Amino acid sequence: MSRIADVIKYEGDNSTFIWKHPVEDFNSLTQLIVHESQEAIFFMNGQALDLFGPGRYTLETQNIPKIGKLLNRTTDGETPFHCEVYFINKTEQMSIKWGTDSRVQYVEPTYGFPISIGASGEMSLRVEDSRKLLIKLVGTEKDLGQQKLIGFFRAFLMTRVKTYIAQVIKANAINIFEIDENLTSFSENIHKLLIPDFADYGVSLERFFVTNIVKPDGERQYEKFKELHFRQYADIAEAKLRQQTDIIYAQTEAQKVVIDSQAQATKRAQEGYTYAQERGFDVAEKVAQNEAVGQFTNMGVGLGTMAGVGGAVGSVVGGAVNNAMEAASQPVQPQQAQPADDMAAFKAKVEKLTIMKESGLISDEEFNSMKAQLLSSIL
Repeated sequence: MSRIADVIKYEGDNSTFIWKHPVEDFNSLTQLIVHESQEAIFFMNGQALDLFGPGRYTLETQNIPKIGKLLNRTTDGETPFHCEVYFINKTEQMSIKWGTDSRVQYVEPTYGFPISIGASGEMSLRVEDSRKLLIKLVGTEKDLGQQKLIGFFRAFLMTRVKTYIAQVIKANAINIFEIDENLTSFSENIHKLLIPDFADYGVSLERFFVTNIVKPDGERQYEKFKELHFRQYADIAEAKLRQQTDIIYAQTEAQKVVIDSQAQATKRAQEGYTYAQERGFDVAEKVAQNEAVGQFTNMGVGLGTMAGVGGAVGSVVGGAVNNAMEAASQPVQPQQAQPADDMAAFKAKVEKLTIMKESGLISDEEFNSMKAQLLSSIL
C-alpha cells in the first residue's frame, strides 16, 4: 500500500554525499524541499527522471513532466508506480585523508639511485554530476558517505597516485632531499592529473594535498647520498665564510696600516722632522752596517750620501764624519811639541768619533782605529 508523505527533505550531516529518502511511493501532492547546496533526483520504477535544484516543490504533474502521463492514471489520489527521491549533497567536503598502501619505486632523478617512498595527505571532493555519480556508484544503495566513496575509489586512486608521483618527480627532476620544499607545486601537479579520473564518476576533485613524504631513512644507500648532498652545501658555505673572513682580515690590516701611518706622521710633526729626513736616518744606519764602512774612502762616500739624503740632521752627522776623515788622512808631521789649541782640536775630533760610535755609525774597532790614527798624528 502506498504512503502519503507531507514533506520530503534531508537535513543530515555534511559527510554524506548521497542519501535516499525512506518515504517511497508518495502521491502527487507531496511537498519536496531541497536546501541550498543540495539537489534531488526523482526516480520512478528504477529510472532517474527529473532533477530538482534548491527550492520547495509540490510533486504534481507540471513539476514532473516526464511522468505526467503516468500520474494521470492515478486512482483516488494514489499512484500505483514505485517512486523514490535521492538527495545529493553538493558542498565541498574537505579533510578527506588519503595515503599510498605501498612504497612508490622509482629512480631518483638527481643522483640516479633507486629509491622507494610513501606519501599521504588530504583532499576535498564535491559532487559535480549528480546523475552520473548516482548511476555509476550508488545504484540501489541507501546512502553514500565519505568512507564508502573512498572505498570505491581506493583501487584506482592508489594506482593513479603512485604512478603520478613517480611521473611528476621525474618530469620536474625533483631532488628527494629537497622534495619537502616543493610540496606545493608537487601537489598541484598531481592534482591536475587526477581531476579527469574523478570526473569520470561525476565527482570534482577540488583540492589535493601531499602533506607527508615517507623517506627510506636508515637505508645505507639513501644515507650515503644524503650525506653527499648536504656535504656539498656545507663545503660551499664554508668556502664563502672563509672568503669573507679573509676579506675582513685584509681590511683590518689595511686599516691598521692607515692608523699607524697617521700616528707616525703625528709623531714626526711633534718631533720636528719630515719623512724624508727619517729615511735619511735609515740610509745612515745601513751605511754604518756595511762591511766596507771600515775603509775610510768608502765610509766617506757613504756618509756623504747620507748627508745629502738625511737633510739637516744628516748634514751634521755627515760633516762630523768627513771632518774625522780629513783629520785622519793628513800626513803625519814630525813629532813636535803641540800647542794647546792642537790638543783642543784633537779632543773635538775624538768627541765627534764618540758620537758616531754611540749613534751606531761606526763600530768599536773602527772607533779605536780612527782614534789611534789621530793620536799618532799629534805625537
